[in-house]
Amino acid sequence: MQDKHSGVEKEHMGRRRFPYALRWLLACVALVVVFAVVPIRAEPDTGVLIVRWCVTVVMLAVLTIAIRWQAVRQLREPDAPLGALVVGILAGLLLFALIDYGLAVHRPEQFDGLDTRVDGLYFALSTLLTVGFGDVSAQGQTARVVLCVQMAFNITAIAGSASLVAGKLAERARTHDRRDR
Repeated sequence: MQDKHSGVEKEHMGRRRFPYALRWLLACVALVVVFAVVPIRAEPDTGVLIVRWCVTVVMLAVLTIAIRWQAVRQLREPDAPLGALVVGILAGLLLFALIDYGLAVHRPEQFDGLDTRVDGLYFALSTLLTVGFGDVSAQGQTARVVLCVQMAFNITAIAGSASLVAGKLAERARTHDRRDR
């Protein structure tokens, strides 16, 4: 079977993919840096705390819309880059890790065993993967409500997107194998 792309087109396609990959990698690194440095401290001012929670809800809504948009794009455009969806998955995980950690900082009675950002990330990841070792647990009603939202988001946005990414990668690998034969 003859390859339908000329050498120039292949070279152009290869160059175009590298910047996409670099862009998504830098976005992931930036998300991890933001996760590591965003200030979360116990705030005595209730007004500031309410504003932070409102901003968090807006961020979660924007992230949900962005992930949905990228998922629909993947279904409509088979060759669309997967990077934005991967960044969305990481952003969702890190946002919930910050939410869990922030709740533990502001209301320490809500969680048992969640004392650091790493604990928050560990807990968010174990919740996403449903492994829950029991070393970190939600004790308060607020933490349990947050976890219900987190689990619903994990099932719909993150797990659905991860499944879509895996399926698209497998499909692209099969297509690439057929072209190489």
